[in-house]
Amino acid sequence: MSIFFSGNKWHKVAEFVSEIQWQDNNLAVIEVDGKKITLAKHIELYAVAYKCPHAGAIMADGYIDGMGNIVCPLHRYKFSLQKGRNVSGEGYYLKTFPIEIREDGIYVSL
Repeated sequence: MSIFFSGNKWHKVAEFVSEIQWQDNNLAVIEVDGKKITLAKHIELYAVAYKCPHAGAIMADGYIDGMGNIVCPLHRYKFSLQKGRNVSGEGYYLKTFPIEIREDGIYVSL
């Protein structure tokens, strides 16, 4: 199911946060419009790219550090969940996607 809002295409990905198949690291992989993305649960929900921009490791195999950054499992590069900015200094950016929790479910915009 998808809807249009402010020029962005929004896709409903779940009815409730509890129905998402979270791993023990509070990360999940979902498919949105044929594209895999990573969901992260750290105080809020975030949607980021499926693979690390540096070497292509699957971000959901990493973890969320104590500062709320998602950490790549391969080389431990750290990225801000809010902006995708590489905070460990290597200069990469992880693609982020808008996510909203609405009365009728959870939506991600591509």
